[in-house]
Formats: sequence, C-alpha cells, structure tokens
Amino acid sequence: MARVSAPHLADRLGRPSAPTPPAHPAIATWRAATSDDIDAIHAVFAAADAVDHPTWITPRQDVAEVFDLSHVDPALDTLVAVLPDGSIVAAGSAMLHPSRVDGKLSVDIGGAVHPEWRRHGIGGAMMAWLDQRGLQQIAQAAAALEDGGTAGQLKVYAREDNVDHVAVVEAQGYTPERWFTTMERVLAGEPTQLEAPEDITVLPYDRTRDEDARVARNDAFRDHWGSLPSNMERWQHFVGGDFFRPDLSRIAVASDGTIVAFCLASVNEDDFAALGGSHAYIDLIGVVRSHRGRRLAPLVVSATLGAIFANGLERAVLDVDTASPTGANALYERLGFVATERDVALVRRV
Repeated sequence: MARVSAPHLADRLGRPSAPTPPAHPAIATWRAATSDDIDAIHAVFAAADAVDHPTWITPRQDVAEVFDLSHVDPALDTLVAVLPDGSIVAAGSAMLHPSRVDGKLSVDIGGAVHPEWRRHGIGGAMMAWLDQRGLQQIAQAAAALEDGGTAGQLKVYAREDNVDHVAVVEAQGYTPERWFTTMERVLAGEPTQLEAPEDITVLPYDRTRDEDARVARNDAFRDHWGSLPSNMERWQHFVGGDFFRPDLSRIAVASDGTIVAFCLASVNEDDFAALGGSHAYIDLIGVVRSHRGRRLAPLVVSATLGAIFANGLERAVLDVDTASPTGANALYERLGFVATERDVALVRRV
C-alpha cells in the first residue's frame, strides 16, 4: 500500500480566521496596544515581574521593541485589557518569527496580568485571544509559502513554579516540552583562564563583525531546540541595544579569520537590586558545528568571566537548556555555575 503523506500545514489549518474578541465583566475595553501605552504596559510587567521572577525585571526597551520590529504589527499582534478608569491591567503579544526555514513557522506568546487583577479570568481570556491570533499568523504565513509550510508551533515560557501561569497556558492545549535552568557564578576571585589552541585567537567582540557573528550564531544554534535563524534586524536589536557589552563579550577566531565560537554578555543595572548584586548576563554561548569538540566553549566562557571580574561585577548569570545537545549544563557546572531556578517552555504544535 502506498504511504499517504500528511497534508501541508496550510491545508491542515485551512482558511485563517480572526481571533474572537475577549469578554470579561471587569474589563471595559480590549484593544491593540499603541506606542503611547509603553509606560503603562511596562508598569504591568514590572509589577508582575516582582511576583513571577523577582530576580530580574523586563526592560522598558523590550516593550518598546515591539513597535519597531518590521515583522510585528502591533495593531494586530498585541492586546491590552483596560479598566473603566483607563488603567491597563494586562497586556500580551503573539509574534510570528520571521524565519521560514524548511517551512517551519513559530509564534512566541508573552504577556502579563497585574498581580492585583489575577485569578479573575483575565489571563485566561487574554491567552485564548493570543492563541487564536498566533494560529491565524501561522495559517496566513503557511498559505503564502510555495510548499504550504511543513510545521507550526506556538510557544510560551513560564516560571516552573508559577502554577497559575502554567495552568492558564495548559488550558489552551499547550504541553510542557522543555526546561531551562538559570545558573549563577559568583566571582569571588579571578577566574582561571584557559589556553587557546594554536590556530585560535580569543578577542573582545568587534561591532564591525556583526554579520560574521550572526552567521556564527545561526550555525551554532541550528540543532538547538526551539532556535530559528536570527535575521539582521533582530541581531542589530541585540548587539546594538543599550545593554549589550562588547567589552565583556568574547569571540574565538580561527586562523582564516572566521568566528568559530562566541560568548556574548549584557549588563542591565536595573536588575542589580533585584538579584542582590552587580552582575552580567551571558546571553549567548555557541560553537560552530565544524569546531565542536575542541573545548572552545569553556575557552570563550572563561575569557568572558575574566572580563566580567575585571570590570568589578560580582556575578555572572545565564540560562541553559537542561537537555542541550552539547551538554552545556554540565559544562557550566564545571566552570563554577550553580543552578537557581527553572522555566518551562509550553508548546502547542499544529
């Protein structure tokens, strides 16, 4: 008997429909966010952060970025809940990643409800709308692809012990699929520096090499769970952002000039009080696949730790996939990092 292949994603999803407007007795208006709402939305996130993950705060820049990215349409992809007095008490977004590699489409859903307005059904109403909008985005994008798309996913990250958040997301058909651990390294003394192989040079990050670094990042993360290629716009928002620190970041360069490994760090001083000390956050660590197995990851991480220590910062913080194909969590433990808390990625596949 001939094997029947699964229909294309566009065929499976059919014609996309617009999300049903939420309804809640306490909310006077559900509407799209505008740039005039940035401070009010950030205030909601800050209040939520203090409860949900008190060791770090969502930067205002992250809220503002939604209105700058070309692949996000705030008029369609965002939602705020407004009380009769005009106060915003909840906000969220569904953002389709711009990558279309192999016909795979992914939507990141995020948002928060002010703690004073939780357990009233507002989060559930907002999540239902965001899920519908995300599904609509995937259906529209799949229909525009020549191959009709191959797979779609909607993804939400939550603190593992935030049972209310997890329950709201699971109620929409999402299931826990991956866990990420936050790890800290106290820099009580100068970290040991490793010796580079003869054909490798470790250097501070060079902004003139942004494109080379992006290419290296995309190669290094091709086989990492949930990772999609970063385009230049998104990359520039990162390396050109207010928090990125080229002086603390390190790249490993081969004899032909190619970037083959990297450890990229940022500093947000607003998080110092929340974590209880000055620190740098290590955003990205990677080794291109052609150079794995040469201990280049500990090489660049130790170099970055040395720079962080020399800068007078007390700790380094990072997040790691507990099932990383490179065994990264064991590597970081050997470098002195200690696990502190865990997030869970909840996914709905379509």
